[in-house]
Amino acid sequence: MGWPLIGETFHFYSQHPTSFFLGKQKRYGEIFKTHIHGCPCVMLATPEAARFILVTQAHLFKPTYPQSKERLIGPSALFFHQSETHLRLRKLIQSSLSPDPVRALVPHIHALAISALPSSLNNGHLIDTYHQMKKFSFEVGILAIFGHLENTNYREELRTNYSIVNKGYNSFPTNIPGTLYKKAIKARKRLEEIISCIISEKKEKRSEVVLGEKNLLSCLVKWRDEKGESLSDEQIADNIIGVLFAAQDTTASVLTWVVKYLHDNPKILEAVKVEQKVIEEDINEGSGPMRWAHTRTMPFTNKVVLESLRLASIISFTFREAVADVEYKGYLIPKGWKVMPLFRNIHHNPDYFVDPHKFDPSRFEVAPRPNTFMPFGSGVHACPGNELAKLEILIMIHHLVTNFRWELAGQRDGIEHGPFPVPINGLPIRVWRLSTLN
Repeated sequence: MGWPLIGETFHFYSQHPTSFFLGKQKRYGEIFKTHIHGCPCVMLATPEAARFILVTQAHLFKPTYPQSKERLIGPSALFFHQSETHLRLRKLIQSSLSPDPVRALVPHIHALAISALPSSLNNGHLIDTYHQMKKFSFEVGILAIFGHLENTNYREELRTNYSIVNKGYNSFPTNIPGTLYKKAIKARKRLEEIISCIISEKKEKRSEVVLGEKNLLSCLVKWRDEKGESLSDEQIADNIIGVLFAAQDTTASVLTWVVKYLHDNPKILEAVKVEQKVIEEDINEGSGPMRWAHTRTMPFTNKVVLESLRLASIISFTFREAVADVEYKGYLIPKGWKVMPLFRNIHHNPDYFVDPHKFDPSRFEVAPRPNTFMPFGSGVHACPGNELAKLEILIMIHHLVTNFRWELAGQRDGIEHGPFPVPINGLPIRVWRLSTLN
């Protein structure tokens, strides 16, 4: 269990998460306990255990976050609820991420990809991959949440204050002025004020909201329960901030790993280029933007995305808390203990994925065994925006490989947490625009 109070938290963050989890599993088996983030934890590393916790017996395990993190996102956010409240919020959020609204976003996401990596990047221009991908995923999040946010002041204030909240998310929670956490709390309050202003403007244009828009904000504003009651501005703000938080860093992290994996595997990169070149020619012949149909003709690129999600395992585990004493395979999980299904261990287990540390998209030519591939979680609390995330990754890959060549500019190996695992230093690369090389 590690040291008193701090447990094994420092040990956990001092090394690659794969080394920590697999080392514990090798020593103690597929069910073991530890103490991190100030909590006694039970960790489980089998597909059966993940299904038990997240699906079949999900009512015995509630989602749980440290109070400091809940305060930054907002207590009404989808993450922090169970049962009827959770189902209602989830259905509401998913309504803005259903096939029809997402299809309509494709040309706009393509335009955002072009803006994130513009034509001015050439002649060995040095960029921080993770930073560029965070800008891109933030803009996609804004698009999905607000639609076309015409007020540029709102957009910049959202970006600035969200960045401050993000920096303070994993900091030590204290109210001392000048600390990252205190600054984050102040920025969180400003985010709520900005969102309230946008809500007020939407409500003034009530007919427009009802008739046309299908973005998340409009869905939240329009919603009424059976008694005719609506969500408060505070509830709407909490869920918008929660979705923005879930949408940005995770997708940016995956995209950063995609850039590295493609660079390190030239034959796979070439196969992706061949597939995307056909789509690029069709787009050019049609003299229009990318369409939903184009994203459905990327079978190999889609396997690259799935393999990147597996190998990178951005979400290494998820936190649950036992709401009662629970027995699992002869082990007692005490009430109040944290329970963590280890997605990373399952994704890297050679029993489920042959040669698991090799980047091999072809492994997805056959569907993985049930409950062995869970990059977006599983059960009622699985990520509701997973299809949008995969879509924006596909679109960015298309833009990247059809327009640029890139080389790593820093050390090849190493990992850091920001807060999710990313290549060290954000993967600095030098890029050349292909049109200048011909």
